[in-house]
Amino acid sequence: MFRKVLVANRGEIALRVIRACREMGIATVAVYSEADRDALHVQMADEAVCIGPPPSAESYLNIPHIVMAALMTGAEAVHPGYGYLSERSSFARACEAHGIRFIGPPAEAIAKMGDKALARAIAEEAGAPVLPGTREPIRTEEEAVQAARQIGFPLLIKAAAGGGGRGIRLVRGEEDLIPALRIAQSEAQAAFGSPDVYLETYIPEPRHIEVQILADSHGTVLHLYERECSLQTPRHQKMIEEAPAPNLDDATRRALGEAAVKVAQAVGYQNAGTIEFLMNGEGRFYFIEMNTRLQVEHPVTEAITGIDIVQWQIRIAAGERLPFTQEQIPINGHAIEARLTAEIPEHDFTPSTGRLSEWTPPGGPGVRIDSHLYTGYSIPPYYDPLLAKIIVHAPNREQAVARLERALHEVRIQGVQTNRDFLIRLVQTPEFRAGRVSTPFVPRLLKGMLPTGGTR
Repeated sequence: MFRKVLVANRGEIALRVIRACREMGIATVAVYSEADRDALHVQMADEAVCIGPPPSAESYLNIPHIVMAALMTGAEAVHPGYGYLSERSSFARACEAHGIRFIGPPAEAIAKMGDKALARAIAEEAGAPVLPGTREPIRTEEEAVQAARQIGFPLLIKAAAGGGGRGIRLVRGEEDLIPALRIAQSEAQAAFGSPDVYLETYIPEPRHIEVQILADSHGTVLHLYERECSLQTPRHQKMIEEAPAPNLDDATRRALGEAAVKVAQAVGYQNAGTIEFLMNGEGRFYFIEMNTRLQVEHPVTEAITGIDIVQWQIRIAAGERLPFTQEQIPINGHAIEARLTAEIPEHDFTPSTGRLSEWTPPGGPGVRIDSHLYTGYSIPPYYDPLLAKIIVHAPNREQAVARLERALHEVRIQGVQTNRDFLIRLVQTPEFRAGRVSTPFVPRLLKGMLPTGGTR
């Protein structure tokens, strides 16, 4: 087992990894930008190294600085968390080149699944259902028109190197195709450094369901069941996730898990990862992409299975075998996570910053808070607006929904505007309570109401 791990991230996920390491008796190294000098992850780690100015490109995305920090402190491994460098194959290779273990999948698997068009092809060859679309990136406008006529409208233009809900354009008719293609290619180049895009059939009212994977280096690939992730902002950022997915029959749950395992095996996957699917109104599901990292919403899976995913990421990277079989992984009750963010939903989710004059998180039975906040903390304007993850667990979904609503009402935060009131309104809708939502639900809800306040 490793003696020291560097955590190449910030915020609540850096704290999550530090806590996992501490329970395992592993020393930790935090890295931080100048804006995060007083951050909680810096205070909680055994050592901390400043890696640059506030902008992410000069600090948390600065591969040479992070590798140097690991070498200087004698860290044997690096945990990338999620976001930032977690899905950069170049970072995984840089770590390995300097004798540092990357706590994540092999660089080759990251590269293959990072190309969304290639990932679709791999999934299709593995036998997973894939939405009709192009198998290669679109090279010319003529090629786009020909492919679109075969696929049919409406369709989506998606960045091949994209992810996280970014780089997507909806095209409803042929007259909109070329203008949308040009914009999508420009956006893809700006966001991901590659103009490559591909076309895919559009499902009007899909559910977004993902399957958690764990794979060791000895050939064992297991799934930890699925999560419902359909409640998303108009920019495709998830707001509420739950496990298991509601209103899903056993046969579909089993088929989702089996498809996810096949995709992971096909790419030679190791460590934790997530296979993402869209499901139509008839209950048919289709592979859309693989996230080759830990997910923000991993706590709901931990709650229902009792498996510490972060600790197993570390154990797998250290060469340990998974000690359980698929049949030994339980589904225990129901878990839901709500993301509390420094955003103003009624103003197009505009970010909010400020100094926290009060932070009182909820508590009580079955409530877990993953957060980096403390009273007096100043929220910097440079990073993701996620403030806290409010995770609840209960014997059944009805009780979990009631527990989440109660926990959200308990949140007290002063000094920054948040989405708390909107989350409460969302949880109170009949559609959510019935577990019958799709990805357009939040945008429709926003159009029909204006939540009041936001700071309590």
